[in-house]
Amino acid sequence: MSQFLAVVVDIVAIALLTFGIYFPRHHRRDLVTAFLGVNIGVLATAMVLGSSTVGAGLGLGLFGVLSIIRLRSNEIAQHEVAYYFAALALGLLAGLGAEVNPMIAGLMVLIIAALWVGDHPRLFQRYRQRTVTLDAAYLDDDALREHLEMLLKGRIVNLSVRSVDLVNDTTVVDVRYVQTGVRETVPA
Repeated sequence: MSQFLAVVVDIVAIALLTFGIYFPRHHRRDLVTAFLGVNIGVLATAMVLGSSTVGAGLGLGLFGVLSIIRLRSNEIAQHEVAYYFAALALGLLAGLGAEVNPMIAGLMVLIIAALWVGDHPRLFQRYRQRTVTLDAAYLDDDALREHLEMLLKGRIVNLSVRSVDLVNDTTVVDVRYVQTGVRETVPA
């Protein structure tokens, strides 16, 4: 009965994380499948490893290698990496424990709450990141910053020039900026 409860708690947790937080905010259907598949796969494997003579370290090492391979095979954003590892952690917490106790349930809630807050659209809502290709080759950082602030209607907090092409007269820059005229609020 306690393994059944662990499975139910895990399904509720991954459903809340995936359908309640991730998808409404980011709308990537392909990662919904990945999060669910990884979570249920880790849960099943962790439950088997937890009840067999095979060491849990071997199983965790295997999933570490598989997750690195998966993460390198297709470009995903940093916040999506966080969801990916949260799905792994939820499956491991539910699968390796002999029973769902208050500590495991609390850790699962903590993982979901951390992503809810850390990825909330209202948190740092004025801060933006863009990779911009400009139709001019900028060699002067001050002129580049001034042009980007005017173009993006914000205050540049960080910029990194990726390339300057003097032949085609282009500049590619990764820029982080704060929008002006947008009020900052705290998640509700």
